[in-house]
Amino acid sequence: QVELVESGGGLAQPGGSLRLSCVASGRTFSTYHMGWFRQPPGKEREFVALVGTSGTLTEYADSVKGRFTISRDHAKHTVYLQMNSLKPEDTAVYYCNAHHLVTRSDYWGQGTQVTVSS
Repeated sequence: QVELVESGGGLAQPGGSLRLSCVASGRTFSTYHMGWFRQPPGKEREFVALVGTSGTLTEYADSVKGRFTISRDHAKHTVYLQMNSLKPEDTAVYYCNAHHLVTRSDYWGQGTQVTVSS
């Protein structure tokens, strides 16, 4: 069982930055791929970014490439999403995800709201 707790959401102006954090419980953090997804108002949840178990593999949605950076800190059991050059269309609830490649287990955080508006 993995529990995920996100933080760092809030209100930002267009062009601004925010950093999301997701702390994972349990002793098997290093065995999970970690990702961020988001759900804009009235839309379905969508993939944002992924970081592999070692931290070297990363993938991004085209809409955030060059603006967002995902990273993980194994010592702190934390995954981060640095969001720069924010746009109004980045407004969404952001969810942290842990995915185990072998067991196919998926865990989700409760979500954190990000609003980009002037």
